[in-house]
Amino acid sequence: MPAASRLDFAMKYDFRHLGFRPATMDRRFRVVIPPAWRPDADEPLFLLLSRTHELPVLKVLTQKGYEEEVKRISESDASEGRKRLLQGALAMHCRCATLNDQSRLLLPKDLCEKVGLVPGTEVVMAGRGEHFEIWNKANFDTVLEIETRYQDRDELGIF
Repeated sequence: MPAASRLDFAMKYDFRHLGFRPATMDRRFRVVIPPAWRPDADEPLFLLLSRTHELPVLKVLTQKGYEEEVKRISESDASEGRKRLLQGALAMHCRCATLNDQSRLLLPKDLCEKVGLVPGTEVVMAGRGEHFEIWNKANFDTVLEIETRYQDRDELGIF
């Protein structure tokens, strides 16, 4: 499948965040976002402090991705009190951000510290289909090792 067709397919299913790639976070806590992962002009991104495999990570959601998380909570079988608690926690753990004119995303210093991102060092951006994540390199290497082991138990035959 030609590259343009693969991108059209990914965009059709809103899985434009594919693969992983190293990046450098500059000394001002900024990273350049790959062209295919950039939101539409003036569309915000939501930076979500999260954990994967018990390791801290910064998830980056689009406006649509954030709205889908809110909807998922609203439509869950949880009690109304639990839904309010979850929606409040989601709002509290997110920060709204936009790209500058050079397609750089400014990451808040305090969030970077919580997930181990150090300015002037290599980070890894990992696509997760509907969102992408920003990892410090050591934690990403650990996650890659953990998730590569899943291939040994790949009952669906994907890998």
